Amino acid sequence: MTSSGTATDLSFAHTLRAEWIKLRSLRSTWYTLACLFAVGLGITFLALSSAGTEYESATAAERQAWDPTALSLMTYIVAQLIIGVLGILVVTSEYATGLMQTSLTATPRRHRLLAAKVVLATAVAMVAGQALMFTAFFLGQILLGAQDVPNAGLGDPGVLSAVAGGGLYLSAMALLAVGLGTIMRATAGALATLVGIVFLVPALAGLFPSWIQDLFDFWPTLGAAAVLTTVPDPDYPHPWLNLAGMCLGVAAVLAAAFVVFRRRDV
Repeated sequence: MTSSGTATDLSFAHTLRAEWIKLRSLRSTWYTLACLFAVGLGITFLALSSAGTEYESATAAERQAWDPTALSLMTYIVAQLIIGVLGILVVTSEYATGLMQTSLTATPRRHRLLAAKVVLATAVAMVAGQALMFTAFFLGQILLGAQDVPNAGLGDPGVLSAVAGGGLYLSAMALLAVGLGTIMRATAGALATLVGIVFLVPALAGLFPSWIQDLFDFWPTLGAAAVLTTVPDPDYPHPWLNLAGMCLGVAAVLAAAFVVFRRRDV
Protein backbone atom coordinates (compact mmCIF):
# COMPACT_ATOMS: atom_id res chain seq x y z
CA MET A 1 0.00 0.00 0.00
CA THR A 2 2.80 2.41 0.91
CA SER A 3 4.65 1.68 -2.30
CA SER A 4 1.53 2.27 -4.40
CA GLY A 5 0.81 5.60 -2.71
CA THR A 6 4.39 6.75 -3.26
CA ALA A 7 4.23 5.83 -6.91
CA THR A 8 1.04 7.82 -7.34
CA ASP A 9 2.55 10.86 -5.64
CA LEU A 10 5.66 10.69 -7.78
CA SER A 11 3.59 10.29 -10.92
CA PHE A 12 1.58 13.44 -10.18
CA ALA A 13 4.79 15.28 -9.23
CA HIS A 14 6.32 14.29 -12.57
CA THR A 15 3.19 15.42 -14.42
CA LEU A 16 3.24 18.74 -12.58
CA ARG A 17 6.92 19.24 -13.37
CA ALA A 18 6.32 18.45 -17.04
CA GLU A 19 3.48 20.98 -17.17
CA TRP A 20 5.71 23.63 -15.59
CA ILE A 21 8.43 22.97 -18.16
CA LYS A 22 5.89 23.32 -20.98
CA LEU A 23 4.42 26.52 -19.54
CA ARG A 24 7.71 28.26 -18.92
CA SER A 25 9.03 27.28 -22.36
CA LEU A 26 6.23 29.23 -24.06
CA ARG A 27 7.17 32.80 -24.94
CA SER A 28 3.49 33.72 -24.65
CA THR A 29 3.65 32.94 -20.93
CA TRP A 30 6.34 35.51 -20.27
CA TYR A 31 4.78 38.03 -22.66
CA THR A 32 1.48 37.70 -20.81
CA LEU A 33 3.10 38.12 -17.38
CA ALA A 34 5.10 41.12 -18.60
CA CYS A 35 1.91 42.63 -20.00
CA LEU A 36 0.13 41.98 -16.71
CA PHE A 37 2.58 44.13 -14.77
CA ALA A 38 3.23 46.74 -17.46
CA VAL A 39 -0.43 47.39 -18.18
CA GLY A 40 -1.55 46.89 -14.58
CA LEU A 41 0.90 49.34 -13.05
CA GLY A 42 0.49 51.70 -15.99
CA ILE A 43 -3.24 51.90 -15.30
CA THR A 44 -2.55 52.60 -11.62
CA PHE A 45 -0.19 55.42 -12.54
CA LEU A 46 -2.57 56.99 -15.06
CA ALA A 47 -5.64 56.61 -12.86
CA LEU A 48 -4.04 58.26 -9.82
CA SER A 49 -1.91 60.90 -11.53
CA SER A 50 -4.84 63.35 -11.37
CA ALA A 51 -6.24 62.23 -8.02
CA GLY A 52 -5.29 65.53 -6.39
CA THR A 53 -7.50 67.52 -8.74
CA GLU A 54 -10.37 65.10 -8.30
CA TYR A 55 -10.13 65.24 -4.52
CA GLU A 56 -10.09 69.06 -4.47
CA SER A 57 -13.29 69.23 -6.54
CA ALA A 58 -15.03 66.43 -4.60
CA THR A 59 -18.05 67.09 -2.44
CA ALA A 60 -18.12 66.39 1.30
CA ALA A 61 -19.99 63.12 0.71
CA GLU A 62 -17.49 62.05 -1.95
CA ARG A 63 -14.57 62.80 0.38
CA GLN A 64 -16.19 60.74 3.11
CA ALA A 65 -16.46 57.80 0.70
CA TRP A 66 -12.87 58.31 -0.53
CA ASP A 67 -11.15 54.91 -0.64
CA PRO A 68 -7.44 55.21 -1.50
CA THR A 69 -7.00 51.43 -1.34
CA ALA A 70 -9.74 50.73 -3.89
CA LEU A 71 -8.35 53.46 -6.16
CA SER A 72 -4.94 51.77 -6.17
CA LEU A 73 -6.45 48.37 -6.91
CA MET A 74 -8.69 49.47 -9.79
CA THR A 75 -6.12 47.89 -12.08
CA TYR A 76 -7.84 44.56 -11.38
CA ILE A 77 -10.45 45.43 -14.03
CA VAL A 78 -7.93 44.88 -16.83
CA ALA A 79 -5.62 42.55 -14.91
CA GLN A 80 -8.34 39.91 -14.62
CA LEU A 81 -8.52 39.62 -18.39
CA ILE A 82 -4.76 39.41 -18.82
CA ILE A 83 -4.37 36.77 -16.14
CA GLY A 84 -7.40 35.05 -17.69
CA VAL A 85 -5.49 34.83 -20.97
CA LEU A 86 -2.70 33.07 -19.10
CA GLY A 87 -5.17 30.59 -17.60
CA ILE A 88 -6.70 29.91 -21.01
CA LEU A 89 -3.29 29.35 -22.63
CA VAL A 90 -2.39 26.74 -20.01
CA VAL A 91 -4.86 24.48 -21.83
CA THR A 92 -5.54 25.84 -25.32
CA SER A 93 -1.89 26.26 -26.33
CA GLU A 94 -1.64 22.48 -26.55
CA TYR A 95 -4.81 22.21 -28.59
CA ALA A 96 -3.54 24.87 -30.98
CA THR A 97 -0.23 23.07 -31.57
CA GLY A 98 -1.65 19.55 -31.55
CA LEU A 99 0.43 18.55 -28.52
CA MET A 100 -2.58 17.62 -26.41
CA GLN A 101 -2.62 14.14 -27.93
CA THR A 102 1.04 13.71 -26.98
CA SER A 103 0.35 14.87 -23.43
CA LEU A 104 -2.53 12.42 -23.11
CA THR A 105 -0.33 9.61 -24.41
CA ALA A 106 2.30 10.42 -21.78
CA THR A 107 -0.37 10.85 -19.07
CA PRO A 108 -3.29 8.49 -19.83
CA ARG A 109 -5.10 9.48 -16.65
CA ARG A 110 -6.78 12.59 -17.94
CA HIS A 111 -7.91 13.86 -14.57
CA ARG A 112 -4.29 13.85 -13.42
CA LEU A 113 -3.15 15.90 -16.40
CA LEU A 114 -5.89 18.49 -15.96
CA ALA A 115 -5.35 18.58 -12.20
CA ALA A 116 -1.68 19.38 -12.80
CA LYS A 117 -2.69 22.25 -15.10
CA VAL A 118 -5.11 23.56 -12.47
CA VAL A 119 -2.51 23.42 -9.70
CA LEU A 120 0.08 25.11 -11.90
CA ALA A 121 -2.32 27.86 -13.00
CA THR A 122 -3.31 28.46 -9.38
CA ALA A 123 0.29 28.78 -8.24
CA VAL A 124 1.35 31.12 -11.05
CA ALA A 125 -1.78 33.26 -10.77
CA MET A 126 -1.50 33.49 -6.99
CA VAL A 127 2.11 34.66 -7.09
CA ALA A 128 1.61 37.05 -10.01
CA GLY A 129 -1.74 38.34 -8.74
CA GLN A 130 -0.55 39.04 -5.21
CA ALA A 131 2.65 40.66 -6.49
CA LEU A 132 0.64 42.94 -8.78
CA MET A 133 -1.87 43.91 -6.08
CA PHE A 134 0.77 44.76 -3.48
CA THR A 135 2.90 46.66 -6.01
CA ALA A 136 -0.13 48.57 -7.32
CA PHE A 137 -1.17 49.44 -3.77
CA PHE A 138 2.23 50.83 -2.79
CA LEU A 139 2.60 52.70 -6.08
CA GLY A 140 -0.87 54.19 -5.69
CA GLN A 141 -0.25 55.37 -2.14
CA ILE A 142 3.02 57.00 -3.19
CA LEU A 143 1.22 58.86 -5.96
CA LEU A 144 -1.57 59.95 -3.61
CA GLY A 145 0.88 61.09 -0.96
CA ALA A 146 2.85 63.13 -3.49
CA GLN A 147 -0.34 65.05 -4.31
CA ASP A 148 -1.25 65.67 -0.64
CA VAL A 149 -4.31 63.46 -0.98
CA PRO A 150 -5.41 61.18 1.90
CA ASN A 151 -3.75 57.81 1.45
CA ALA A 152 -3.68 54.52 3.31
CA GLY A 153 -1.14 52.28 5.00
CA LEU A 154 -1.00 48.52 4.85
CA GLY A 155 -1.77 48.40 8.59
CA ASP A 156 -4.94 50.48 8.33
CA PRO A 157 -8.25 48.68 8.98
CA GLY A 158 -9.32 46.53 6.06
CA VAL A 159 -6.37 47.42 3.83
CA LEU A 160 -4.37 44.19 4.04
CA SER A 161 -7.47 42.04 3.50
CA ALA A 162 -8.46 44.15 0.46
CA VAL A 163 -5.02 43.85 -1.15
CA ALA A 164 -4.73 40.13 -0.39
CA GLY A 165 -8.32 39.64 -1.52
CA GLY A 166 -7.41 41.20 -4.85
CA GLY A 167 -4.78 38.53 -5.39
CA LEU A 168 -7.25 35.77 -4.49
CA TYR A 169 -9.80 37.29 -6.86
CA LEU A 170 -7.30 37.23 -9.74
CA SER A 171 -6.38 33.62 -8.92
CA ALA A 172 -10.05 32.64 -9.09
CA MET A 173 -10.34 34.35 -12.47
CA ALA A 174 -7.35 32.37 -13.74
CA LEU A 175 -9.03 29.12 -12.66
CA LEU A 176 -12.26 30.18 -14.35
CA ALA A 177 -10.22 30.75 -17.51
CA VAL A 178 -8.67 27.27 -17.24
CA GLY A 179 -12.16 25.78 -17.03
CA LEU A 180 -13.40 27.77 -20.02
CA GLY A 181 -10.31 26.88 -22.05
CA THR A 182 -10.78 23.19 -21.30
CA ILE A 183 -14.45 23.20 -22.25
CA MET A 184 -14.04 25.23 -25.45
CA ARG A 185 -10.56 24.09 -26.54
CA ALA A 186 -10.06 27.40 -28.38
CA THR A 187 -8.34 30.54 -27.13
CA ALA A 188 -10.64 32.95 -28.98
CA GLY A 189 -13.86 31.29 -27.84
CA ALA A 190 -12.76 31.01 -24.22
CA LEU A 191 -11.54 34.62 -24.16
CA ALA A 192 -14.77 35.90 -25.71
CA THR A 193 -16.76 34.06 -23.05
CA LEU A 194 -14.54 35.47 -20.31
CA VAL A 195 -15.02 39.01 -21.65
CA GLY A 196 -18.77 38.44 -21.66
CA ILE A 197 -18.70 37.25 -18.05
CA VAL A 198 -16.48 40.09 -16.87
CA PHE A 199 -17.89 43.04 -18.81
CA LEU A 200 -21.02 42.27 -20.83
CA VAL A 201 -23.19 40.65 -18.15
CA PRO A 202 -22.45 43.35 -15.49
CA ALA A 203 -23.16 46.08 -18.05
CA LEU A 204 -26.56 44.54 -18.80
CA ALA A 205 -27.34 43.59 -15.19
CA GLY A 206 -30.29 45.95 -15.01
CA LEU A 207 -32.01 44.19 -17.91
CA PHE A 208 -32.18 40.80 -16.23
CA PRO A 209 -35.34 39.70 -14.35
CA SER A 210 -35.44 40.16 -10.58
CA TRP A 211 -35.09 36.44 -9.84
CA ILE A 212 -31.61 36.49 -11.42
CA GLN A 213 -30.41 39.60 -9.59
CA ASP A 214 -29.29 37.61 -6.53
CA LEU A 215 -26.67 35.86 -8.70
CA PHE A 216 -24.89 39.17 -9.17
CA ASP A 217 -23.89 39.12 -5.49
CA PHE A 218 -21.35 36.47 -6.53
CA TRP A 219 -20.55 37.73 -10.02
CA PRO A 220 -17.03 38.86 -11.08
CA THR A 221 -16.62 42.66 -11.17
CA LEU A 222 -19.83 43.01 -9.13
CA GLY A 223 -20.33 41.42 -5.70
CA ALA A 224 -17.12 39.39 -5.72
CA ALA A 225 -15.02 42.46 -6.53
CA ALA A 226 -16.30 44.27 -3.42
CA VAL A 227 -13.54 42.50 -1.51
CA LEU A 228 -11.04 44.98 -3.02
CA THR A 229 -12.55 47.94 -1.14
CA THR A 230 -12.25 49.18 2.44
CA VAL A 231 -15.31 51.45 2.44
CA PRO A 232 -18.42 49.27 2.97
CA ASP A 233 -20.70 49.00 -0.04
CA PRO A 234 -24.39 48.94 1.00
CA ASP A 235 -25.18 46.71 -1.98
CA TYR A 236 -22.56 44.12 -0.95
CA PRO A 237 -22.14 44.28 2.85
CA HIS A 238 -20.41 40.87 3.05
CA PRO A 239 -17.72 40.96 0.32
CA TRP A 240 -15.86 37.85 1.47
CA LEU A 241 -19.06 35.82 1.27
CA ASN A 242 -19.55 37.24 -2.22
CA LEU A 243 -16.03 36.16 -3.18
CA ALA A 244 -16.65 32.70 -1.68
CA GLY A 245 -19.81 32.41 -3.79
CA MET A 246 -17.84 33.31 -6.90
CA CYS A 247 -15.26 30.64 -6.04
CA LEU A 248 -18.06 28.07 -5.79
CA GLY A 249 -19.17 29.08 -9.27
CA VAL A 250 -15.60 28.70 -10.54
CA ALA A 251 -15.43 25.26 -8.90
CA ALA A 252 -18.61 24.27 -10.76
CA VAL A 253 -17.07 25.34 -14.09
CA LEU A 254 -13.92 23.37 -13.28
CA ALA A 255 -15.99 20.30 -12.37
CA ALA A 256 -17.73 20.52 -15.74
CA ALA A 257 -14.32 20.90 -17.40
CA PHE A 258 -13.04 17.71 -15.74
CA VAL A 259 -16.13 15.79 -16.92
CA VAL A 260 -15.83 17.07 -20.48
CA PHE A 261 -12.06 16.56 -20.62
CA ARG A 262 -12.41 12.95 -19.48
CA ARG A 263 -15.20 12.02 -21.89
CA ARG A 264 -13.93 13.61 -25.10
CA ASP A 265 -11.57 11.88 -27.49
CA VAL A 266 -9.00 14.69 -27.20
